[in-house]
This record gives sequence, structure tokens and C-alpha cells, in this order.
Amino acid sequence: MLAACTPTERGTAIGAGTGAIIGGAVSNSWGGAAVGAVAGGVAGALIGRSTERRGYCIYRDQYGRKYEARCR
Repeated sequence: MLAACTPTERGTAIGAGTGAIIGGAVSNSWGGAAVGAVAGGVAGALIGRSTERRGYCIYRDQYGRKYEARCR
């Protein structure tokens, strides 16, 4: 099903699914699963997008914000 998707779309789907499972298991609630799905989807999208742009990596600044720049 994910074979026709871009790396960003695949990363988002896998991250959201994994986040939902972990969030639901940790909190034992639907709300935790929803929060986990959102967080996992965002992280998966960032990772997937970085694989689309060869030579770029994801870093964190001194405030913990993520940004993408050329790999060192």
C-alpha cells in the first residue's frame, strides 16, 4: 500500500501508526494514542523529507527546534 508513496508520505504514515500504538500503550487511552499519532506523524514526515533531499540533514538548534541544512 505504501509502495507508491514518496519517502515523506511513507515516513508520515509509519510514524503516525507507530506513535499511535506507543501513545495508546503508555497512556492506556484514546487521547494518548491521538497525541502519539500526531507526534509520530510529524517526526516521520521530517525524517522522510530529509531522505528526499540528498545532502541535507535534520539538526536541532540551541533551543531544541528542528531545522534542515546541508550535512556536515
